[in-house]
Amino acid sequence: MAQQENNEKLVWFLAGMAVGAALGILFAPRSGREVRRLIGEKTAEGRDFLAETGRDIYSKGRELYDRGKGLAEDAAGLFDRGGKEEDKSVTM
Repeated sequence: MAQQENNEKLVWFLAGMAVGAALGILFAPRSGREVRRLIGEKTAEGRDFLAETGRDIYSKGRELYDRGKGLAEDAAGLFDRGGKEEDKSVTM
């Protein structure tokens, strides 16, 4: 829950930065050609950042999935073993 809240804050922070940068560029005393070039560069940087962040999130999610799957398999093994021990005690 806290992690999701932190991720939402990060997204809003990045969105605010993007809006602020866009307004700064639009009101800066530069020629149209310079502004378009700068917008293109910043867009490429943002795209690269989002792609890298997406890969990181996917990788961490995959790790958590694998860890959870292992825990579930361990729990199932313990459950099966407990059932077999119970069967032995009933038959004695």
